[in-house]
Amino acid sequence: MCWAGRIMLGAFSIFLGLVHAAAACEFGPFPYRGTGIVCRMTEPAALLLNKEVAQVIQAAFRNAKFPNVTGERSLRLLGRVAYTLSHIQVNDLSIERSEVELKEDSAIHISIRNVTALFKGSLTYGYAGAWFLQLFHSVDFEIESSIDLQLNINLMCQKDKVAPDASDCYLTFHKLTLHLQGDKEPGWLKQLFTDFISFTLKLVLKREVCKEINAVAQMLTNYVIDLAANFVRDKDIIVDISLTSDPVIKARYIESHHKGIVLYKNNSSVLSDSVFSPSLLTESRMLYFWLSEHSLSSLAAAAFLDGQLLLHLRGEKLQELFEMEDTEVQRKAVQRIFQGTSYNDSVAKVWSLTQPQISFQPEGTVVRSSVAVEVSILLAGEEPLVALYMEKEITATIQATYAEKKLILQPVDSRVEIKVFKCTADPSGEDPSIQSFLQNMILVAGIPEVTSSIGSALTSLMNSKRLDLFDIINPEIITRQ
Repeated sequence: MCWAGRIMLGAFSIFLGLVHAAAACEFGPFPYRGTGIVCRMTEPAALLLNKEVAQVIQAAFRNAKFPNVTGERSLRLLGRVAYTLSHIQVNDLSIERSEVELKEDSAIHISIRNVTALFKGSLTYGYAGAWFLQLFHSVDFEIESSIDLQLNINLMCQKDKVAPDASDCYLTFHKLTLHLQGDKEPGWLKQLFTDFISFTLKLVLKREVCKEINAVAQMLTNYVIDLAANFVRDKDIIVDISLTSDPVIKARYIESHHKGIVLYKNNSSVLSDSVFSPSLLTESRMLYFWLSEHSLSSLAAAAFLDGQLLLHLRGEKLQELFEMEDTEVQRKAVQRIFQGTSYNDSVAKVWSLTQPQISFQPEGTVVRSSVAVEVSILLAGEEPLVALYMEKEITATIQATYAEKKLILQPVDSRVEIKVFKCTADPSGEDPSIQSFLQNMILVAGIPEVTSSIGSALTSLMNSKRLDLFDIINPEIITRQ
């Protein structure tokens, strides 16, 4: 099943988190066979995320901790001159433009053009010579700079998780001008220090800025990994999103492969026959999620074992179910079943008797399950009276849609076979009016309600957790054999 979404992302962290490279992990000879979940991000998404790159780079510059820069030099007549640049901080930072490129089978290349920054701090200097006593002076300074940044983000795998490496980082200085005490005119002191401080300062800026960018990349990737792990966790139900293979970085997309094994109370099943192939996904949308039949079936099994495939209908919901048609036959059937009791004094319980079986077909996702329905009348001071009990085999073909950050499952074709039928209003099970009414009710209203119950359980992980980092716009969900 492929969930393809056109997205707008508001955080560069998603960019780092969705792409997984694995250089330090060992994988089997056929890693696709163990792949349950695949994520593909295409070039248009990377270009859109490029708008956020500048903010990350700006944060790296501002958060970089610049150590004191010290040095000394021997000068004719003046003797030995020592200096210290301290309290260095960044002000008035701006970026002209940035570009992101996916390098085939290599890395994510980020090019930042014309980073202008004003560095401020204090300069302490002293000199000692044959004609001078040792003296030290302190002045404030400003450094005007214009820098280009080239960054190649390589992604490695450590302990089956992503570890980005942004150490391939280069700064090119087009301008580095020193001003002392706000004096914009050249003077002997500025000329003296600019010449031999510049080289040392360039090395410090490169080291600290690149180190901060690498730290930010690590932090954001860890954040997204933790976010994804929590996103697919619901109490005792956990989805293993460990990597199963090296990622694929093409000029048009990045693709990562994950186990997608469902863990429930320390029990899991191994996926060894995945049908995934890169040809199943296209590049027409920005983001794709591919889920294996095994992963979705395992989620259904875990939800069943956890008792989540259960639905209670009371009051208005129960009324909607039994009064979907305003006909004489319907009114008589309802009156006989509920024996004149109000819906507020009754409850319908719907639950799955067996683990749902899920298969992907071209026309949709086919769910087969054995379901029980029990309608009880609640009598004051007495035990509940079971007015209706049925067991039925249901086969439903479901198509999925996505709206308002919720996955919606809609049955398009349903078949029901009643296995057990008990009704106080029709003990023999031969009353055609009741039989016809119940059959129609199951097909028209019951199947959607049951499907909704199953869908709510299977998608509660998505729907119960807010993910404000991005929006999915105009998605299409495609099922394939």
